[in-house]
Amino acid sequence: MATTTYLSNPDVTVNSIALTDQCTAATINRTFEALENTAFGDTSRKYTAGLQVLEVTLTLYMSYAATETYATLNALVGTTTNISIKPSSAALSATNPEFVITGAYLETLPVVSATMGELSTIDITFTGGTYAAVTAGP
Repeated sequence: MATTTYLSNPDVTVNSIALTDQCTAATINRTFEALENTAFGDTSRKYTAGLQVLEVTLTLYMSYAATETYATLNALVGTTTNISIKPSSAALSATNPEFVITGAYLETLPVVSATMGELSTIDITFTGGTYAAVTAGP
């Protein structure tokens, strides 16, 4: 049984620009490649952690205004940048850590994603980089 829950309202920053007001979903996946280390005489397969693979997926409202979605992301396609996401805008703490991805790569930016009568949204995915969970300021 869950003992604590939180209302999802993350604080999202990409390349030092706050995109919280444009973001409707944020996911960070941390994976370690499985390296097999089974040896003769073992009776089952064994694995150890290999390289870490990071993937950050954001769903954003598309806006072409200055310092909004398109202006922030357009120059980042094909480059690396830093991303930080906190579960809420509250102060850093053990229960509200900031997850910082340094050197995340943006391969693709959907420039237009439009449907008649709907707010335009895009899904972008950053891959790679270095992961840190920060619970206190400098």
